[in-house]
Amino acid sequence: MAISSWVYISFWITTSCVMILFNKAVLDQLKFPFPMFLVFWHMTLATVLTQILSRTTNMLPGVKEGKVTGEVITNQIFPVSALFAISLVLNNKAYIYLSVSYIQMLKAFTPVAVLIFSFFAGIESPSSMEVCIVLIICVGVALTSAGESFFSWTGFTFQSLGILAESSRLVLTGLLMKKIKLDPLSNLYYVAPMCMLFTGLACLYFESSDLPYERMQTSDFMLIMLVNGAVAFTLNLAVVALISNTSPLVLTLSGIVKDILLVILSVTVFGSPVTPLQYAGYGVALLGLNLHKEYKKNPERIGQLVTYMFTCGMASQAKI
Repeated sequence: MAISSWVYISFWITTSCVMILFNKAVLDQLKFPFPMFLVFWHMTLATVLTQILSRTTNMLPGVKEGKVTGEVITNQIFPVSALFAISLVLNNKAYIYLSVSYIQMLKAFTPVAVLIFSFFAGIESPSSMEVCIVLIICVGVALTSAGESFFSWTGFTFQSLGILAESSRLVLTGLLMKKIKLDPLSNLYYVAPMCMLFTGLACLYFESSDLPYERMQTSDFMLIMLVNGAVAFTLNLAVVALISNTSPLVLTLSGIVKDILLVILSVTVFGSPVTPLQYAGYGVALLGLNLHKEYKKNPERIGQLVTYMFTCGMASQAKI
């Protein structure tokens, strides 16, 4: 029996929430501000586990069938891996400077970036109405930034660059999965070693001299890293499985629910302040995201609604 897309979405939302709160706790609350090392550890564990699974199980048919050639690795997997490493490091770096709730509000811009990259990749052909919807999302994100009590340009820059890298990775991963029909685990099998190499070199250059090596050798720290790595590996599977069974856009849109949950959890767990202006801005952004989702299903009706909104009801021909 075919697995419902809601199963993949729910699985991804759960693991993503746990991973984000876990990483925030490690990087900020536990005073371990080394995102490159953290991502390097995640990718090392993913490399080891996928190598073991490829040799002991039949869970990686793409590897056994030899679907990936040297040309595919160079032209597709290499850039996906590079963007994946960059997005992971930058997104985790932002948690040192910004609250979880504000970061999730900023991520409302991700579908906009995905749409832009999809357009340049020839996957999407956005209409003028979609541009109007994108403007709604942008206004909402701008309001959340204006209302942030502890705004940091450093954190904002890291998160913005991370969103751009993640959006382009989502588009390229979608193309990769559909063109060569690579299963999720096989995709991770090829991507993880390259990510491990990229983040390892970055960690060696930028962070190695400041790492607390004595603390890292304690049993408590090792246990935390082991559990954290296991959650990260599970999340990698959830992300790639969702993309391969739906689309990059579905992943970003289903992130709306995840981000709302994370805002609530951030306020509850970490006591992150959220201002009324941020709630209003996030509401506007969510409205834009929902309009974009519904526009894909019923462009005529949503087009009339957006026209009515932008003209303040003066367009009498708009029938909602």
